[in-house]
Amino acid sequence: MGTKPTLILLPGQLCDAALWTAQLGSLRDVADMVVGDLTLDDTVEAMAERVLAAAPPRFALCGLSLGGYVAFELLRRAQSRVTHLALMNTSARADAEEQARRRERSLRAIQIGTFKGVTPRFLPTIIHPVHAADPAMAKIVLEMTERVGRVAFEKQQHAAITRPDSLALLPGVGCPTLVIGGRQDRVTPPILQDEIAAGISGARLEILDVCGHLAPIEQPESVNRLVRDWLRG
Repeated sequence: MGTKPTLILLPGQLCDAALWTAQLGSLRDVADMVVGDLTLDDTVEAMAERVLAAAPPRFALCGLSLGGYVAFELLRRAQSRVTHLALMNTSARADAEEQARRRERSLRAIQIGTFKGVTPRFLPTIIHPVHAADPAMAKIVLEMTERVGRVAFEKQQHAAITRPDSLALLPGVGCPTLVIGGRQDRVTPPILQDEIAAGISGARLEILDVCGHLAPIEQPESVNRLVRDWLRG
């Protein structure tokens, strides 16, 4: 029996290890999993360096949203160390001007107001409305955003605004790659995952139904099945 690979899981903005609860519980037989901390730094470069400093010489990498942006930065710095790549609900593009302005407005708003994480009213813009109406799932997401908190949110917004464009990296990715999106993702719509998969030779693309921006929570069984197959590839 060979040694299990290390799988580094990178959460999205305002997410923590709770994003990966279903994976941490169900995939222990195929990987030793570690959740990266993306709450301490305000650039994707610094986030990537922190992850690399704690990583083994070779590892599989899975990032969602902001975690995907950091995954691209890890490829810039240490592509030879990445054995498998999974990208979920993310984009290879830098923020467009209007996206950056929206993020900056959100930063200004919390600087003069009270940070409440994601509110119940805003929840359907992140996860599928069916899931937003599920008290148990809503509780997971709302409590997760509150735990991450205002200071980390400000750092993560700055990292997202200043991240580089990663489209040019895509043709050079040579490891087994899985790309997952949500059919109803309003934050990073499926067209952005289509673009990533089209740019990486041999990438597997899966767009999940009844799924918004948090696929590991919204469609855990499908994500677990896909990740298991990907790690064995």
